[in-house]
Amino acid sequence: MTEVRMRVNGTTHPVEIDARVSVLDALREHVGLTGTKKGCDQGACGACTVLADGERILSCLALAMQYEGREITTIEGVDHPLQAAFVHHDGFQCGYCTSGQICSAIGMLAEHRAGMPSAATEDVSKTPTLTAEEIRERMSGNLCRCGAYNGIVAAIEDTAR
Repeated sequence: MTEVRMRVNGTTHPVEIDARVSVLDALREHVGLTGTKKGCDQGACGACTVLADGERILSCLALAMQYEGREITTIEGVDHPLQAAFVHHDGFQCGYCTSGQICSAIGMLAEHRAGMPSAATEDVSKTPTLTAEEIRERMSGNLCRCGAYNGIVAAIEDTAR
């Protein structure tokens, strides 16, 4: 066991963990923040998405020890217009994936503002227009088993304006 000082939502949490503990498990089992969900536990569904220094990561695939000293933001630490937009556009149904969807969308919007292209970007030499197609491509790593994709895209479009 090793002590890791995790900085989560602006607060430092010293936790005693094994070197193999993921960020997801450290957040849920050691820090006590359960908003980040364990979906597939293999990096395929995106339910565990959090922000590390503003960049989206799949917390089930990231080792907590590697993120010591970085600012982790979970859904509990988010205060963003996307949350209201998800409600307004019915971008959730059961809500299980919502925390990962919102964290991923915040990271995706930052990537877009930085001019990063996606696989759907037609001209990678220009900052892409954030079309529904761009949003769907950029959010493709986040699954919604209820099929609320149209509401999710509408919420992101609304927030990106």
